[in-house]
Amino acid sequence: MGLEVGMTELDVVALLEDLPSRCLLKGQVGTIVEKLGDEHFLVEFSDVSGKAYAVEPIAAFILMGLRYSPEASA
Repeated sequence: MGLEVGMTELDVVALLEDLPSRCLLKGQVGTIVEKLGDEHFLVEFSDVSGKAYAVEPIAAFILMGLRYSPEASA
């Protein structure tokens, strides 16, 4: 699982596992706001009204990029 190739700032992502120490659960959706190196991103988690409730550094291997339209085939 994990380490989506090409994830970058402003990509929408979902957690692949619970992070109970940070009060975040598998499946919660966030937005990458900064790349913190090859293996970590700063991710902002917001509610449906857009109010941020967490901004956390997250390892890339527990993130899945979300897509809203089909990718062109190579």
